[in-house]
Formats: sequence, structure tokens, C-alpha cells
Amino acid sequence: MAKPNFPEPGNRGVALVTGASRGIGRAIAIELARVNYDVMITYATNSTAADEAAATIRAANEAARVAICRLNIAAASDRDELLQKTRDEFGRLDLLVNNAGIAPDQRVDLLEATVESFDRLIGVNLKGPYFLTQAVANWMIEQRSAGIADYQPAIINISSVSAYAASPGRGDYCVSKAGLSMMTKLYAARLANEGINVYEICPGVISTDMTADVKEKYDQLIDAGLTPIKRWGTPEDVGRAAAAIATGAFPFSTGEVINVDGGFHLRRL
Repeated sequence: MAKPNFPEPGNRGVALVTGASRGIGRAIAIELARVNYDVMITYATNSTAADEAAATIRAANEAARVAICRLNIAAASDRDELLQKTRDEFGRLDLLVNNAGIAPDQRVDLLEATVESFDRLIGVNLKGPYFLTQAVANWMIEQRSAGIADYQPAIINISSVSAYAASPGRGDYCVSKAGLSMMTKLYAARLANEGINVYEICPGVISTDMTADVKEKYDQLIDAGLTPIKRWGTPEDVGRAAAAIATGAFPFSTGEVINVDGGFHLRRL
């Protein structure tokens, strides 16, 4: 096998952010560019949004290189193509952000939920990230063995308060995010000795396209005290948390959950 062609030490780090054409993923990619990462972003269907995201990322740091790859993360062939394109484009990978995720097409009572919806959400929200992380972890181990100077790879999973807060009207989503949370622990335990730290960012009520249809509901809940910090979260709030991890702010932490939820996780009397 030919020796991997890595960039010379001292070059910019490279991040792969899935589902980065809009919302939280786009905000993460922008913040990573600001802290001197080159970025590979993926999208599922909206190429126009992906192009707009790439332009915005470049505007955040003119020196940043940005590449785009269409990805159905549930498909093994697409995952393989993504990693090959990342190798070809950048030659290395320092950070994986598993952000791509979908919500159910409809909120349906748990007793009426369909197998089709369950399989779709598990495929995109859990199976895809699980096996993409497996492939990336092996590549990161390969890079560490090649002796890249100052190489400190990391993996970030974007979960949700739905990983532990039960919503019987979207059980498939909750189960997929709970699985992603356990996936963080599993990979953190397995990869610690390989020098790869794994983190979970757990967003709460964030203002995105996904939450637009329930804005009035959550406006009322937030006003009534759902969260100690009485406002919606923004994609930028999540992006800044990812950037903190990317800049090495938590070198002695792995498997750590960083809540970006306005304090929703607190139990209060």
C-alpha cells in the first residue's frame, strides 16, 4: 500500500461536518473556519443551500478551503465516497462532526408509529454516523501512526435533549438520539488509547428549520420557564461549543457531554 500523502506539519487542520448546508451544521462549519480549519461539508438534497453555506464559510475566513460532497449518510457507498473525496481534497482529517440528522415527517403517537419512519430515522441519525465514525477513526489511527506532528484528532457527535427527554409523539427520533449518545461513550472508551477524544454536544431548543413548525409552542414553554435561560438557542451557540472543542480546550476530557440547552437539563424544585 502506498504511503498516505499527508500535508507538511503546521498546515491547517481539516474538519468534516455532515449536514452542514443549513442550521446547526452550517454554524459549526463557519465557527471552525474562523478558528483556522479547512472544511468538508455535506448535504443530502439541497445543493443550492450547500453552495451558499460554502460561500458563507469562506467569508468567515478567506484562507479557509471548503469542499462540498452530496451524502446519504445511511448508504455505505456514499460514506466511502465522502472519505475518498476528503482524502483527495485535503489529504488529512483532524475533526469529524456528526451533525447530519432528520426529524420524522410527522409526529405520530408511539402506538401508531410506523416501521418505515423508524428505519429511516435510525439509518440517518444513528447507523450512518456509527459507521462513518468507524471509518474515520481507522483513518485517524492511520494518520497518528504516520507521525504527523501535533496531530490531535477529535470526534464530535451532535445529539439532542431528546436523547433523554421522552416525546411519545416522535419516539423514533428520541431512540435514534439516545443511541447516538451511547455511541459517544462507546467510541470514547475505545479510542482513548488511540489519542482520539470523543465528545457529545447536546443542543436544546434551537431556532432552525426543524423547529420552525413548533415555534409558537416553544415560545410559550420558554416564557413559562422551560429553561432557566429564557430564550431560544441559536445555531451559533452550538457552533461556538464545537469550536471550543476543536481548538483543544478540553484535552483531558473524553465522552464528555456539553449541554447547549439554556439549562434545560437541570432538575429544579
